[in-house]
Parts: sequence; C-alpha cells; structure tokens
Amino acid sequence: MTEMVDVQPTTIGVGTVIALVILIYGTLFGGTILGLEPVAAALWVLAATFLAVALLHGAYGRRDLAVAFAGAGVALATVLRAGTGARVALGLVGLVVAGSYVAMAMVRARRRARPSASADGPG
Repeated sequence: MTEMVDVQPTTIGVGTVIALVILIYGTLFGGTILGLEPVAAALWVLAATFLAVALLHGAYGRRDLAVAFAGAGVALATVLRAGTGARVALGLVGLVVAGSYVAMAMVRARRRARPSASADGPG
C-alpha cells in the first residue's frame, strides 16, 4: 500500500521561514543581501518557493496545480523585474489568476479527502 505525503505545506513553510529570516536580518542589520534589498530578496525566495511547489506537483501528476504554481512564480518574478506600471499590473493579474485557481483546487482536493460533511456535521 502506498502512502500519500503532502509535501506542499512543508515546502511552502520552509520558503516562508527563509523569507522571514531574510526580512528579520534586513531589519536588524540593514544593508543588502546578495546585492538585493531584504524585501526584494524575500520576495525572490517566495517566487522560487512557488516554482519548487510547481515542480513537486508536476512530479506527482497534478499538472493543473503545477501550471498554477509555476504561473504564480513567474507572475511574482514579473512584478519584481517590472520597469513599468503596466508590467507590475500584468504580474499582479497573473498572481490573482494563478492564486485563485490554486485556492479553488486546494479547497476541492481537501474536501474530497475528508469524509462526508454530513456524517460529522451538526444535526
């Protein structure tokens, strides 16, 4: 019997902790990290985290989530590299679209994984 392991929360958690450490370091000690302002460095870490989660979903056969997380990573990178307001807007629209799909797909997947709500609901 194979056991399913949900590595998405762990991957996102590790990326978030790294981003927070970068922000805390930048707040306490100032300066740049690898030539980037701490906020920009933290956001690049989050973009890389989205791409890592996309690779994991692709490896486990969830192509729809792989594309959505990759889209979120590319959209965040677009915002970070934007030189004009139009590119920022394009990146933000991409983040909203990809994030909305991820949210809906994850809610559906969690709902399918749980026993029926009527069995443990009130009444």
